[in-house]
Amino acid sequence: MAATSETPNMDQQVDLSTIPISPNGKSESTEAKDGDKPVTVFHDKDNFNVKHPLQNKWTLWFTKPPSGKGDNWNDLLKEVITFDSVEEFWGVYNNVAPVSDLALKSDYHLFKAGVRPEWEDPQNKHGGKWSFQYKEKRNVDIDRLWLQVMMGAIGETLEEEDDGEVMGVVVNVRKAFYRIGVWTRTIGKSIPGRGDGDVAGGKGRSGEKSKDILMSIGRRFKEVLELPNNEQVEFSGHSDSAHAGSTRAKAKYTV
Repeated sequence: MAATSETPNMDQQVDLSTIPISPNGKSESTEAKDGDKPVTVFHDKDNFNVKHPLQNKWTLWFTKPPSGKGDNWNDLLKEVITFDSVEEFWGVYNNVAPVSDLALKSDYHLFKAGVRPEWEDPQNKHGGKWSFQYKEKRNVDIDRLWLQVMMGAIGETLEEEDDGEVMGVVVNVRKAFYRIGVWTRTIGKSIPGRGDGDVAGGKGRSGEKSKDILMSIGRRFKEVLELPNNEQVEFSGHSDSAHAGSTRAKAKYTV
């Protein structure tokens, strides 16, 4: 992979498919000690010293399977690690169990730092999620698809730069299916009694514009999952899912 002569810009999206093996030039972050040569996660997954910053800081969470002894959600949900660079992401990815090796009723959640992967979180409570279930588990390369979704999230390619909708991505391991989802801040419309700036990426956003952004995220999500036209991803609001209980909430939108 070719090196780049440009220093990464925090205001620009990071294209994870063009990560340089080594940067051109020296910086404080590339020299852990005098005489050290630049080392990326591709050279040494544990002892790299080069960092290409992401646009946002992200936290990986894990939900372990319930023990059957009355565990509550907070007991099962564990914060794993927070990172803010491409190299750290790959370092984490290379050192956690792949989805295909997880026990049933396990989940991975990758969310923006400061956002808990819960409906009740203030930044999630007015939102919802796009999701798709893979029912033919043996025929699905879930590890590759989950990696692509995570890369879409941290690379900021599931939405436009100023949309501010994507909160995180989730993968669920169940007996009959795998499910991957993208959580959003809103449900594609204005929230009565609150300013758009409180719940969406930009102030003054109309309901029509909010829905357009949400539908665009759904289409990009479907592309990342490599789904054919005859398959659909579904969007449902968190409040609807909470009211539905053990049954699936009715989809608000499909793509």
